[in-house]
Amino acid sequence: MRNPPSVFSAWRRVSAAILLLSLTGLGLVAPPAHADGPGSGTPYVVTVGDSYISGEAGRWAGSSNDSEAPADALGAHAYHDNASHTAEQIPRCHRSQSAEAYIGGGVGGLNLACSGAKTTTATGDYFKPGIDFYDDGAGNLGQAKMLQQFAVSHNVKQVVVSIGGNDFNFASIVTQCVQNLLLSPSWDPDYCKDDSSVVANFTSANITTVRARIATAFQNVRTAMRSAGYGDNAWNLVVQTYPSPIPSASGFRYSQSGYTRQSTGGCGFWNADADWANATALVTINNTVRAAIGQSGLSNARLLELQSAFNGRRLCEKSVGLYEEVGLTSWTQPTAVDKTEWINQIRTVTTVGSDYFIQESLHPNYWAQLALRSCVRQTYTQNRGGTCTIAGTGLVNGEPRMSLG
Repeated sequence: MRNPPSVFSAWRRVSAAILLLSLTGLGLVAPPAHADGPGSGTPYVVTVGDSYISGEAGRWAGSSNDSEAPADALGAHAYHDNASHTAEQIPRCHRSQSAEAYIGGGVGGLNLACSGAKTTTATGDYFKPGIDFYDDGAGNLGQAKMLQQFAVSHNVKQVVVSIGGNDFNFASIVTQCVQNLLLSPSWDPDYCKDDSSVVANFTSANITTVRARIATAFQNVRTAMRSAGYGDNAWNLVVQTYPSPIPSASGFRYSQSGYTRQSTGGCGFWNADADWANATALVTINNTVRAAIGQSGLSNARLLELQSAFNGRRLCEKSVGLYEEVGLTSWTQPTAVDKTEWINQIRTVTTVGSDYFIQESLHPNYWAQLALRSCVRQTYTQNRGGTCTIAGTGLVNGEPRMSLG
């Protein structure tokens, strides 16, 4: 994946310069009930939101710099979500087959989330449906509109949402942090945590603005369900917080001096920035999501706490490693889930000529997606929210062991 150290200094400014992560109708009358409509037929879990619930990076089970093969769990059709699994319904939404919507056990799953989505719909090079009622008349719909249409003829019992990270410009923050590590020496580090472009996302005014947007997104989900004929007590909204993708400074297995932290590990944060990301940025984003639940006024909302869900399996953490570092050759080996990372490496121009996407960077991978699926299943079967964490080693029914506390 990485270029050899002999040419690293030559391309690091190029890669830093172009690093780009794509992490980055209120109806009041219920429609007539259908035979398989609200309250009858197969129960469904529907997921809405951004890349942290769409299944971004769900193709890869860990990382290797030697070859894609050891970590390629789902292959070239990983994100193909049309009926024949040959293409994406919305390009670059990356709704993977390992996504958490598909809890099984007689419960249907529908994944409406989209990588890169914010609270409101965005058009551009790629259409990114927000949690709103956007409808351009040409088939491009917001996620709330899609949910409403689906819920009319299906028995939706739980809607799970992950939203807000992109409204805080998460992708741009990560980009800035990696650029700063690549373009400044360890004896005089340039931190991203105090860059004006980063700080602007965490002002009191912006936090207030984003909180209101997230609250509106939750309200849009409720409006969609009401318009589809559901009472508020007929379904539940489960709101996810965001997990920590990298360890704090003391947890990295690569030194911040030199360039191995990015060139080998794909985790190019200075120690101080990693500490800030965990203790300030992530905490602020998650607190805003929590506060938005109260602001939304929804009576049927539950919280799924994921901030520590991947601790011990995070990118570049000492307790895990690349396949070649831990002596494994395939994701199918029994110990791979415990010894390899659950977060995808941060990638730059080195995706050229590979099957990797830059937008997969710093996202929960195949192992993590299945872990989140277990968490969502437990919220459904136990009819509650809670804090989900790793509960042991190995796999149970093909998924990592997770516990909803």
